[in-house]
Amino acid sequence: MALDKNQIAKRIAQEVKNGMYVNLGIGIPTLVANYIPHGIEVVLQSENGLLGMGPFPTEDKVDADLINAGKQTITTLPGSSIFSSSDSFGMIRGEHVDLTILGAMEVSEEGDIANWKIPGKMVKGMGGAMDLVASAKNIIVAMQHTARDGSSKLLKECTLPITGLKCVKKIVTDLAVLEVTDKGFKLLERAPGVTVEDIQKATEGTLIVEGDIPEVQL
Repeated sequence: MALDKNQIAKRIAQEVKNGMYVNLGIGIPTLVANYIPHGIEVVLQSENGLLGMGPFPTEDKVDADLINAGKQTITTLPGSSIFSSSDSFGMIRGEHVDLTILGAMEVSEEGDIANWKIPGKMVKGMGGAMDLVASAKNIIVAMQHTARDGSSKLLKECTLPITGLKCVKKIVTDLAVLEVTDKGFKLLERAPGVTVEDIQKATEGTLIVEGDIPEVQL
């Protein structure tokens, strides 16, 4: 059974360590805020100028004046700090973000990421993603393993315009958890009921399988 978006976010939340400053990208990454393990203290950053982002709001908690970089409504926590985007990017470019969690359209087996240009659609540009991938100490990608037509999104080489080169460390998809190595995608975990063969068929890039691969534990 493939993981849904919330399950992908919940698995990624297991990668968050105590004391980290974490940037959450648009889409699935925003859901990670809902699954930070109890007892773990982290500071979530939004690149439009916020430290101390809280869980995704329920309808009764929505405040239209509080938004993230993707213009989604968010919540703040006691002690949150709101400041200019120039200060925010000073933090990012100064390498003060420990972990960046991003969505992606494609990732190559060398860790290149393409996550901003949608074929046939007008877009304003890649925005802050280029700063995040160039400056973050650790990048984890949340994405679907395949496109709607069944084609792989984990490729030998990206076909879409590149956001960053050799920067992705780990990927969590609806089918698997993978680590990017100098030899390709190393399979770490598989979604419940998904076989190694299923993942191999869905992965165009080099897939490294060593020993028994455990199922994702949520």
